[in-house]
Amino acid sequence: MKKQRQTIITPLFVRVTHWLNAIAVVIMVMTGLKIYNASPIFEFTIPAALTLGNWLGGALLWHFAFMWLLVINGLGYLGFNFLTGRMRDKFFPLSFQKLVQDLLATLKGHLSHEDLSQYNTIQRLAYLFIILDILVLVLSGLTIWKSVQFPLLRELMGGFDNARIVHFCAMAFATFFIVVHLVMVALVPKTLIIMIRGR
Repeated sequence: MKKQRQTIITPLFVRVTHWLNAIAVVIMVMTGLKIYNASPIFEFTIPAALTLGNWLGGALLWHFAFMWLLVINGLGYLGFNFLTGRMRDKFFPLSFQKLVQDLLATLKGHLSHEDLSQYNTIQRLAYLFIILDILVLVLSGLTIWKSVQFPLLRELMGGFDNARIVHFCAMAFATFFIVVHLVMVALVPKTLIIMIRGR
């Protein structure tokens, strides 16, 4: 039993929150694109095949429902990470010198994936950025949803219309992160096994 515990690389709470988060983000992006199409802020609309919700009211209902899953799940993920010390152990320290080394190794195709119990510096930064990005998504979403109730947030984002732009850009970054994340999983498939089995 002791040996089994020692071989666990990704604890159960990380795996559960990861998959719940994946579901919530994908549905929120697709319903968000449907909502965007109802009143575009840029000079383009999103193909209907990439949206979810059938109609604006339906997309809003889906979006708000999974917003709660994203927020509660995210708070659980952060809470467990801080309480267990995993946040400190897995994401810090950050070193500029190590980042340069890892970037050069990546460009040369020499970045090691032998020890998957530790994040390299690129992974640490990427995961910290996506955590911050989701925080921006939630705050800008609150500003759009309850603009009158959150005047400080609205002003900090430069008004309602700018909050929509911030929300869209944060969504675009999250989508880009997901695409890169899936490519990395395809290149190192044993990371998918670890995210399912924990080891």
